[in-house]
Amino acid sequence: MQFSANPAGLRTTRTAQAFWVCEPGRGEIRTAALADPGPGEVRVRTLVSGISRGTETLVFGGRVPVSEYATMRAPFQQGDFPGPVKYGYLNVGVVETGPAELVGHTVFCLYPHQSAYVVPASAVTPVPDGVPPRRAVLAGAVETAVNALWDARPLIGDRVAVVGAGMIGGCVARLLAQLPGVRVTLVDIDPARAAVADALGADFALPDEAPREQDLVVHASATAAGLQLALDLLATEAEVLDLSWYGDTPVTLSLGGAFHQRRLGLRASQVGRVAPARRTNRTTADRLALALDLLRDPAYDVLLTGESPFAELPQIMARLSVGEEAALCHTIDYCETIDEGV
Repeated sequence: MQFSANPAGLRTTRTAQAFWVCEPGRGEIRTAALADPGPGEVRVRTLVSGISRGTETLVFGGRVPVSEYATMRAPFQQGDFPGPVKYGYLNVGVVETGPAELVGHTVFCLYPHQSAYVVPASAVTPVPDGVPPRRAVLAGAVETAVNALWDARPLIGDRVAVVGAGMIGGCVARLLAQLPGVRVTLVDIDPARAAVADALGADFALPDEAPREQDLVVHASATAAGLQLALDLLATEAEVLDLSWYGDTPVTLSLGGAFHQRRLGLRASQVGRVAPARRTNRTTADRLALALDLLRDPAYDVLLTGESPFAELPQIMARLSVGEEAALCHTIDYCETIDEGV
């Protein structure tokens, strides 16, 4: 990173490069000014960021419902929906300036796609030794999966299906597969996801072959068909935990069959708040630190399926939003990004 002092020699002004959604369906890279970190702040140089495909493609396409504009704001979002807006929350970088105990450390932050940034030191979480920076971008997905399991509370020996073998579904399946006696099946319409399931320690099934009489089903496909299948797979008095966010897409279900007679349950889980089962003794910071520690497990690398330089992010986001890229988690590399002083 280059910089220069101002004529008075009192402070340094730097610039970074940031990705913005200019309008629905179109993004661009803009220059962002960086102030010097103040007391209790850090300046981070980004190494890699990750695209949260479900949420970010909905944001890119302008599909956030007006009623959810406030609740869907990212922690360091700039601008407003539908755009121009700077959005994202899977960022891993190195602390260049700040408290001595953080300088030189790799950290995770809920920051958008930007080559460098200044935030409060409390907003970054150190990445544990043994967790590569690229794998660390999955912290947000693993944190969502941890919260889901705190909500669902699976029991030893349960039969569990996870419908939707994307980034979130894959993280949930990996955590479930490590519970004693739990038989987890990852269900997806794409037969190529069988290899993903195997790497995560789960069985795999296409929708027509998915096992019935499940004690718990976690839904993460973000489709009405997937949610209906999740209900159809339940045992009597069992429950679907829905992790999907549908944006402005209506969801229609058939509840006139076994739904009432079998006393089936459907409940939402969302990472914005710690699950009630742990809310009194775990903070969001505790949950994120746990997620990063769990990422010592190299099995999660199977979810990292695409990588591009930062300069190509506008094109990559456009292709992801229309389904032209089949990535689970597409990561953005910043090694060729040049920031300058002014």
